[in-house]
Amino acid sequence: MVAAGVHIVPLMPTDDVIAVAVEAERLGYDYCMVADEGFHPDVYACLGVIARETERITLGVMTNGYTRHPAVTATALATVNDLSGGRVVVTMLAGGSMVLHPMGIERRRPYRVVADTVEAMRRLWSGDEVSWRGETCSLDRARLGPGPQTIPVWIASRGPKLLGLAGRSADGVVFTVKPDLGAAIELVDDAAGAAGRRPPARMYLGRICYTPELLEGQRRTLSFVLMDSPRRVLHSLGLDDHDADIVEAASRANDPELVDPLVSDELLRRYQVAGTPEECAVEVATLARQHGLDAVLIDALSADLDENMAVIGDSLPIITGSRQ
Repeated sequence: MVAAGVHIVPLMPTDDVIAVAVEAERLGYDYCMVADEGFHPDVYACLGVIARETERITLGVMTNGYTRHPAVTATALATVNDLSGGRVVVTMLAGGSMVLHPMGIERRRPYRVVADTVEAMRRLWSGDEVSWRGETCSLDRARLGPGPQTIPVWIASRGPKLLGLAGRSADGVVFTVKPDLGAAIELVDDAAGAAGRRPPARMYLGRICYTPELLEGQRRTLSFVLMDSPRRVLHSLGLDDHDADIVEAASRANDPELVDPLVSDELLRRYQVAGTPEECAVEVATLARQHGLDAVLIDALSADLDENMAVIGDSLPIITGSRQ
């Protein structure tokens, strides 16, 4: 059976972030990831409390190498790993427009930033004194206070270079666009084969839109997703080259309103698992079987606690297949 996870985007009060994570463990979820969203409740402060309020669930962060130095991230993760008894995983992303642009940070050289961040963290987690110079960050006689750590590294990306990096070096990879799953997995597996290693674990992250309201809620963020996606992904969603030109122009201008007219009802349904709960359960099972998925993670991103609780409660039997 595929594992189940919750990805909390903390657009909610801090107490609600913690409450959703605690409820996820009570329901039986295997993973709880919290997004590092910059201007919202701090991910590591939340995870520290969650670590003490839970016993079993694997905890993680979805973060980037731009807004924090890799040494700061490595130390924060080591702290939560100690608090949780070794239940931590980290997912590295290139960094999205919704986080970086408000900080005035340009997403330059994302492949190199992620690669350097992962290398720096792993060197520090060895527990040894580290002097190392990457292209985007460096360490000078640095040693991690909490000592050696065993923390799996996942990579979430839609771009070919980072998917290749995931294949060569990551413990897991997170895919986020349903119709692109096959092509993205092929890029990862080819890179893993060329490196002479087994492919990393496969996770799919997306909303399960088992009501029309949940599907409509995806409309608010899909323009940003498109702006951060390569043409391969845009084409998988049914956009043509003219549409892709519009998306790329919007990305350069940081103007999602240029993309909004492209977000049709058909595009929404193509992007996410959608339908009745029974139809969604069949689709999740089919995706897991066809693509060899190890886990399916769903978003909890409402500002309303009751809505988040309903989503994680209703989605678990869809993921595990107990509705079929």
